[in-house]
Amino acid sequence: MRKARAKKRILLPDPKFGDKLVTRFVNCLMLSGNKERAFRIFYEALDIVSKSDKIDESPLEVWKKALNNIMPQVEVRSRRIGGATFQIPHPIREDRRISLAMKWMINAARNRNEKTMSQRLASEIVAAYKEEGASFKKKQDTHKMAEANKAFSHFRF
Repeated sequence: MRKARAKKRILLPDPKFGDKLVTRFVNCLMLSGNKERAFRIFYEALDIVSKSDKIDESPLEVWKKALNNIMPQVEVRSRRIGGATFQIPHPIREDRRISLAMKWMINAARNRNEKTMSQRLASEIVAAYKEEGASFKKKQDTHKMAEANKAFSHFRF
């Protein structure tokens, strides 16, 4: 690498729960720099989750468990060897696992059919908590791809 690795920015904890992970999620959720709207969407989604009948835990714990359920362990990376391109499975470092899970959850929520974004996010959180839904399927597809290509893992660099 020509340049030094970028410094990690320090995130402030969110105002309601005092959790830095929530702030990181809201930053991913935010569009056009509108952080206040992103926080409102997230908190409304957690309120909807708390009103759900089948879940006894606190909404923040449900969200964290849902995020944990969709964090991938391995991913495939392309590597060109002798004119052929191979998909090589690699373990994922913790920071990237969290980032991928957040992106997948937000994209899956944006593609749902509910009326408001907070309802979409709430239903995606509940689906991921129950190990179903689009974001969980994305994790399973990633793992299947890595499993299918594990014969090439000796090419790891």
